[in-house]
Amino acid sequence: MKIETKCLHEGYHPKNTEPRVVPIVQSTTYVYDSTNDVAAVFDDPTKGLIYSRFENPTVMAVEDKIAALEGGAAAMCTSSGQAASLCSILNICKAGDSFVSTGTIYGGTINLFAVTLKRLGIECIFVDADAPEEELMKAVKDNTKAVFGETLANPALAVLDIEKLARVAHKNNIPLIIDNTFPTPILCRPIEFGADIVVHSTSKYMDGHAVQIGGVIVDAGNFDWANGKFPEFTEPDESYHGTVYTKAYGKMAYIIKARMQLMRDFGCYPAANSAFLLNLGLETLAVRMKQYCENAMIVAKYLEASDKVESVNYPGLESNKYHKLAKKYLPNGTSGVISFVIKGGRNTAVKFMDNLKLASNVVHVADIRTCVLHPASSTHRQLTDEQLVAAGINGGMIRFSVGLENVEDILDDIKQAFDKIN
Repeated sequence: MKIETKCLHEGYHPKNTEPRVVPIVQSTTYVYDSTNDVAAVFDDPTKGLIYSRFENPTVMAVEDKIAALEGGAAAMCTSSGQAASLCSILNICKAGDSFVSTGTIYGGTINLFAVTLKRLGIECIFVDADAPEEELMKAVKDNTKAVFGETLANPALAVLDIEKLARVAHKNNIPLIIDNTFPTPILCRPIEFGADIVVHSTSKYMDGHAVQIGGVIVDAGNFDWANGKFPEFTEPDESYHGTVYTKAYGKMAYIIKARMQLMRDFGCYPAANSAFLLNLGLETLAVRMKQYCENAMIVAKYLEASDKVESVNYPGLESNKYHKLAKKYLPNGTSGVISFVIKGGRNTAVKFMDNLKLASNVVHVADIRTCVLHPASSTHRQLTDEQLVAAGINGGMIRFSVGLENVEDILDDIKQAFDKIN
């Protein structure tokens, strides 16, 4: 099936007389015929359902759909995108380990990596994603267990050279983790370019309607966890009756370990109803992404021509420094998110935003409705001035998430707001 068809048909395959739409299994609990049957699923969690803290039929249907869309072997949904990023690292790293991350990533993820994980004894080594491969190789230490980056950075909109990062990771026998939230698998499938693990905040384009928070981890199933650097995959897990994940689960080792260690202990699993709503968004994802990109290109060109704007950052524009990489990794569009710097700095940016009537000023992005945000005073507020620069954030920068309204209405809203900052 082509990806548009997968959006509708993967994950759930109803049998004779069964519901056409994915059912909401609103239950925490599953019944067994005997004590031995319960024991059997604890021995092998792929044989049945245990408890809805870490698996549920509705959620599992969505996991299977997203894995199919990304071209992965398996997926695990989480209660948020932050939880997905956290678990993707904790499934590999322990106290005393390090991992490499590009600096142009979501501000909340920077804080998670630089502050919270540091408190847990895990070091994040931030690097410039645009640096030559030789420089990036120097950042990897003996205790480095992964490389992390965003396909399309939020809100810097830097396009990542995934193949370059994959080479750095694989030359060091460690996996590449890619946050693919903004492109979604409709615009880019990082596994095809060498990524080993893909994470998403499903709250964004995948959901699209701002009705539920969620995240997902997708495992490509290609990485060799038995290469000697990851003994927790190849030695008996004493917390799970001596299971050796690579031997017992093969290509599913990473996701099963994440589910039976981290999800079991953290319980950051989404509710069945949240997964049901996410699936509704996934069914229209291919159609919506095409329109987001079309609308955003028109808006980006308008902003680029405006005398009110200092600069526009949208990789779809030929003038953009990442346009060449965008043509390679995102040939069908670069999402609906634009960042631009308005003339006059922070105060002018705030005045412009407060005068928008159609666009909503919200702490959200990638919605069906146009929304706007000032990163320096909101999502990236916790960053130092140096970190803001590293993340590509300017005080006058506005993150403009183009929705699915008629593009003429979006332009009219921008025009009237510009008129009020004179």
